[in-house]
Amino acid sequence: MSSRRGKAKLSPWPKIYRELKRVRAQLQSPWSTLSSALISAKQNAEYRRGLGNRIEAARETYTASPISQTADTFMLVRIIGNDLEPRHRKGQSYDNVLFILDNEPAFEGCEKFWIVNRIVDTDEEARIIGLLESRRQNFHTIPFELDAYRKISWDIDRLAAGDLRFSEKGRASGAQSARYETHIRRSKNLYVMNNNGARNAALAIARDRAKWLMPWDGNCYLTGSAFQRIRSAIEKNPHLPYAVARIVDNALLLDQDFQPPAEEEPQIIFRADTTQLFDENYGYGRRPKIEMLWRLGVPGSWDRYRDDVWDFQRPSRAAEAGLFQKAGWVARLDSGRSHLEIGKAGSVARLVSRDQAIVDMVDQCDARAVAARLDTSHLAFYDEDALGAAHAVKDAPILRHLEAAAGQALARGPFSVLDKTGLAPSGDPQDYFHPAPYWWPDPDRPDGLPYVQRDGERTPGTALYEAGSETYDRTRLQRVFDDTTVLALAATVLGGHHYAAHAAGLIRAWFVDSRTRMNPHLRYAQVRSGHDSNEGSGHGIIELKDFYFFLDAVRLIERTGVLGDEEREAFRAWLGSYREWLDTAPAAATAFYSSSNQGTFYDLQRASIATFLGDSATLAKVSLYARERFAAQVAADGSLPRELLRTRPRHYAMFTLQGWTSLARVLSSVGDNLWQHRTAEGLGLVQALRWLVAHENKPHPMSAETIDPDRLGPLLLDLADHDPTGIPPADLERSTKPIFHPDEAIAPFWPWRRR
Repeated sequence: MSSRRGKAKLSPWPKIYRELKRVRAQLQSPWSTLSSALISAKQNAEYRRGLGNRIEAARETYTASPISQTADTFMLVRIIGNDLEPRHRKGQSYDNVLFILDNEPAFEGCEKFWIVNRIVDTDEEARIIGLLESRRQNFHTIPFELDAYRKISWDIDRLAAGDLRFSEKGRASGAQSARYETHIRRSKNLYVMNNNGARNAALAIARDRAKWLMPWDGNCYLTGSAFQRIRSAIEKNPHLPYAVARIVDNALLLDQDFQPPAEEEPQIIFRADTTQLFDENYGYGRRPKIEMLWRLGVPGSWDRYRDDVWDFQRPSRAAEAGLFQKAGWVARLDSGRSHLEIGKAGSVARLVSRDQAIVDMVDQCDARAVAARLDTSHLAFYDEDALGAAHAVKDAPILRHLEAAAGQALARGPFSVLDKTGLAPSGDPQDYFHPAPYWWPDPDRPDGLPYVQRDGERTPGTALYEAGSETYDRTRLQRVFDDTTVLALAATVLGGHHYAAHAAGLIRAWFVDSRTRMNPHLRYAQVRSGHDSNEGSGHGIIELKDFYFFLDAVRLIERTGVLGDEEREAFRAWLGSYREWLDTAPAAATAFYSSSNQGTFYDLQRASIATFLGDSATLAKVSLYARERFAAQVAADGSLPRELLRTRPRHYAMFTLQGWTSLARVLSSVGDNLWQHRTAEGLGLVQALRWLVAHENKPHPMSAETIDPDRLGPLLLDLADHDPTGIPPADLERSTKPIFHPDEAIAPFWPWRRR
């Protein structure tokens, strides 16, 4: 596209037409090395006029250089990378190496060498190395190191909040969505695929061993005639320090007389005295080799590629630009996906599959990094050492609280979804049912349908423990979560089989026994009558938010042996079915894309289930999503704009931040420190907590709202633990009250949580 120009005052169309013709001619010119948006026609003309002089100067410099007295020897270094499914077939890299070793002839004056480049699959790496060793090949291994990979973050801190997944602008689709996914994985891609890093390693290896260096992809194959064509061209014009060998598909490779029309992206040959290196900021799928072609002024279709908003600005021409020659061709061996190699449709499909391959490979590495630190038997929210220390302390106030709470829990339950007096719209008594709390009959309609929202005003029976709540399931579900947790903590800290036995009964009735258990979905949670076919829109998913501490309770109960193996498996089967519903249900997408507390607690729920089931892939995804979500929720001053618009802003600000700190704890159980994350604006959890504390005792819409004064205590302790600038103001009490109302999102006996 053309550069921006001033508005034409008269008859703009002739000028626009001439400009379009000029741009089209420029793009079709064989010497057009960059888009006209970056290099003007005048600059291109100057470049072309000066090229002949620079070629003559290169000839004179070469003749006077000692390298001109050196024989034209070659070193071909092929880089073997990962099989990236679905772009490649698994095992294709090995098969291509085998094909080359079996079929490619030796070339006079050419040493062959291999680089095994960060193969993630250790079995495949061992297979490739074994093949090279069995054929007595010289090679160098660049290892994939999980500890090094684990330290690499996603590339989201360079994006404004409006560009991220959970903003309206960020919800792209199609190719743009694929580009977004690969961009946020750019740094991880750079490490895993290491295209230009390996090419530079090849140049370093070859520079002292040959006059002409060929740092080529591992799927490059040369016939005898193809190599001879390259050698002849270079011997004819050795003063040109670069050569390009065009790529073709591997049709008729074993026909030594085959002379193909080589038009694809070329491989590059460097003379040993050149200084250009590949730019290692360019990753696989985003022009790592083309960046060098641009610098060297090699023309091609890549000059007309479209740039994304987050691409690097295209590089300027190097001083050696134009000092190259076309030197024959090289074949590209099969990727194992032949449909991606044929025609225009194959080219388009190749781009799509390549982006998907990048995402899949990086996500596999992320899952592997998480799996290395994931132990499903370890507590994810509560602290093992804190519970052990509590057991050793006699007559502490918190232990008296625990004993009293456990005594109350022993007197309740077990509970079942069958106990409600109402019925879900499905008619199935085992379907969980609860109406949306802030939705009321429309007074202007005879039947009241569809219901209308009155934020902050609860409909009768939707508040926990109130009269009428027995109609629905919400109160009993909370009893299951809280009582099971209190009893599990009592069994661990105080000792006593009766605590564990009663807790096991609660788990059986709600999740295990086929006659009484809840069906594993929330289709009828927070139903708004007259909306969504009388199913929940997804906001009701938050009613299972307390899995994060409840699943620790299940772990503790399982340690006592009161749940049999079949019961343990049945519980995991239920949890797995619910996880699948969370991943696939249309209603779950509402919670996933929410930029309010709903999204935070959705992430917390998925992370908690993943730690219990050993689902490292989901944990890795939640880790990414949480960082993207945080930028969408927190404003530049550290506030939570969506929550401050509610009728109870103080409650919802604290509620949401409790969700964030709990999510940080669950992720910390697999070594992921969410506290260290910063947005592009430099904001993190600490800054959000600072904002909350700064406005707690100052005039603000939140200050008129009455809440439990002890409720800030857990957040203040978190701020004291993680704020590098010091502890919160001394005039704010840090309560150690052990139990809060469940609506406040503070786990029972929270002082024993992970720090």
